[in-house]
Formats: sequence, structure tokens, C-alpha cells
Amino acid sequence: MAVLDAGVTGARASADHAEPIPAARRSARRRLGPGRPIPFGFAVGPVLLVLAWVIGSGTGALDPETLPAPWTVAGTAGDLIADGRLQSNLLTSLQRAGISLVLGVLIGVVLALVAGLSRIGESLVDGPVQIKRAIPTLALIPLFIVWFGIGEEMKLIVITTSVLVPVYINTHAQLRSVDKRYVELAETVGLSRGGFIRRIALPGSLPGFFVGLRLAVTISWLALVVVEQVNATSGIGYLMTQARTYGQIDVIVVGLVIYGLLGLFGDLAVRAVERKALAWRQTLGG
Repeated sequence: MAVLDAGVTGARASADHAEPIPAARRSARRRLGPGRPIPFGFAVGPVLLVLAWVIGSGTGALDPETLPAPWTVAGTAGDLIADGRLQSNLLTSLQRAGISLVLGVLIGVVLALVAGLSRIGESLVDGPVQIKRAIPTLALIPLFIVWFGIGEEMKLIVITTSVLVPVYINTHAQLRSVDKRYVELAETVGLSRGGFIRRIALPGSLPGFFVGLRLAVTISWLALVVVEQVNATSGIGYLMTQARTYGQIDVIVVGLVIYGLLGLFGDLAVRAVERKALAWRQTLGG
């Protein structure tokens, strides 16, 4: 009995000493992780940039001939809104980017499925997409002008081909990394090809797809800036080109701010959808 009591006492003592360890580990995990999300944290960086811009303009550190003051840019934006030019050109740019983004995402996903689910498909698709990835959008414009002219069709094709690349690459990579155990399980339960794509391949590729989609949203605006300076008669890029011709730096900055805001809010929208679609994942993002 004495030996048993001693063993129990020793076990209790060991347990007492062991209790703080999980708490320490939890504390370490809290220290290593990024912590809780900051409310409206996405706005902190842009607000600091604007604040630095205000201070630089107010103190004279920034030459107004090089970068107009924020209040000057705001006044110019108000004038453009008052005469309707900003709204009409913005609507045109949104239409171009939106149509091209939808087409590029759909084509990118289809190509990723073809290449990711078939070795033959990968041999046919992956090489051309990688070639397109290596060629800058600006270098393709002269060839596309020869092929498709200088109208709206050329602009949509340039943006679409630019958008599909990140969607394809990230979705294809995620498809290739789907756990083989799920593939074996699908074969065991006798899932059809369509059922495998619907229940395993598509859900498994969603993390990579959303990464590609975030990149695609940004790239759509970058490509839009380029194509709207090629014989365009409307759009934010056209407005900026006209302003450059007449030396209106404040109008150029208005266009840059709009592009930046569109990129920021587009990324936020994709991330919001991603959080809902991938709510089952436990990540550092919370």
C-alpha cells in the first residue's frame, strides 16, 4: 500500500508539474500567430499613405508640379463628376474589365481542369499557357492589333488572355496537390468522372483558385490601363492619356487613385467570398 500511495503521490506531483505546459504551449501559439484580425485593418496602410501625402503637400516637401496636393486632386475629381466625364469613363472601364474577368476566369478554370485531370490535356495545354505567361501583355498588343484591329474586341482579348494565366496556374497546381487518398476513396466507392470532378476535384482546387482570382482581379486592371491607351475613345485610361497630352497631372492622379481603389475593393470582395467558401479551413488568417 505504501508503494501504491507513493506511486499515486508521484503521479499527482507529475501531473501538477505538467499542467502549466499546455497553457504555455497555447501562449506560444498565440505569440507565433498573427493574432486577431484588426477591424478595418485593410484601410490602415492606404490611410497612412494619404496622411503622408497630405503632410508632404502641406509642408511643401512635395512639389505640386510633380504630385498635386490631395485637395487639388479631390477638387479635380469633383469637377470631372460635375460634368459627367468621370462616371461615363468609369462605367466603360468597369464593363471592359468585368466582361474580360469573367471570360478569363471561366477559360482559366476549364483549362486547369483539362490539364489537371489528364496527362494528355496537360501536355496540350500547359506549354502554351506557360509561353503566354512569359510574354508581357504589352508585347502582344502589336500582334493583336494586326489580328483583331484596334476596336473593342482587341481590348477584351488582351485582358482575357492576361487574366486566365494566374487562374489556370494556381488552380492547376492545387488540383495536382489533391490528396491521393481522396482519389483512391472515389475509386473505391465507384464515383463517376463527373462525380469525382464535382465532389473532390473542384472543392480541392478552391484554395488555389481563389489565389489565382485575387491575382486576376489585379491583372485585369493592369491590362486595362494598357489597352485603354491604344486608340480608345473612352475609359479611365483614355482620360489619363488625354490629360497627359495637355499636362493635366491632377487628372492623371485622379485616374491612378481610381485604379488603386478598384484594385483594393476588388481584392476585398474576393477575400470575403473566399472566407465564406473556405470557412472549413483553419488558417493563420482566422
